[in-house]
Amino acid sequence: MFKNLLVVCLLVAAVSAKPKPAEKKNTTKYDNIDLDEILNNQRLFDNYYKCLLGAKCTPDGQELKEALPDALATACSKCTEKQRVGTEKVIRHLIEKKPTEYAELEKKYDPQGTYKRKYQAEAIKRGIKV
Repeated sequence: MFKNLLVVCLLVAAVSAKPKPAEKKNTTKYDNIDLDEILNNQRLFDNYYKCLLGAKCTPDGQELKEALPDALATACSKCTEKQRVGTEKVIRHLIEKKPTEYAELEKKYDPQGTYKRKYQAEAIKRGIKV
């Protein structure tokens, strides 16, 4: 779950689109990950962050990195509700507490601001300042 969540969270401002019933869902094997532990532990956070920026990835980090294009393009349509809640939590954390890292990820994964524009209204509605 964290891989899918973090990718989306880093770049998308809290998605709300409902997935189609027939669509394949993301794995739920990470749904019970303690996101607070990852977000508040610099070493754990850096492993994912650096992977997303091009450094060597753990298997989980690689899966996260590979999930990003689809998650951005489809408003996380394959995410479960629990993953959407986690996504919003991670986005808030990045924007409020790690704005430099958020900006770097945004520059890499959304250089033209396409996704920022696409999700901005939803972010504002949820009180997220992007």
